[in-house]
Amino acid sequence: MTTSIDHEKQIQKLDELIKNIDYGMFTTVDDDGSLHSYPMSKSGGINSDATIWFFTYSDSHKVTEVEHYPQVNVSFVSSEQQRFVSISGSSQVVKDRNKMRELWKPELQTWFPKGLDEPNIALLKVNINQVNYWDSVSSFKPQKLNFLTPSAF
Repeated sequence: MTTSIDHEKQIQKLDELIKNIDYGMFTTVDDDGSLHSYPMSKSGGINSDATIWFFTYSDSHKVTEVEHYPQVNVSFVSSEQQRFVSISGSSQVVKDRNKMRELWKPELQTWFPKGLDEPNIALLKVNINQVNYWDSVSSFKPQKLNFLTPSAF
């Protein structure tokens, strides 16, 4: 059984692995079972409840895909560090304006010219279930982090 301390260490490890990698490929499943990947900029680090956040437009196809099939994958790569991170989890659309204000960063203005005043702005929350990573430190031997739902603690 994973303890609260183990959970915190896993979150710290994951946050350390991706803290210097801003963009990841966010992969969803369409109704026909095909996979679609989108480059996305993460908003902040990994939260203590093992979640990661992304801004999006609520009328985008990826939102429709998440609403129909919430299982997603987000992969991050740092070729300089020879680090590869694959995050599996479930995603949901969140339209909480307070959370958006908390996570907003000026660099997002490129994709959301009106900032938080964009009419269709939303968040994608990814609840992390499992992480696989490879890096030069581990000699490319795959490593795994398993996250339990917060209710398991």
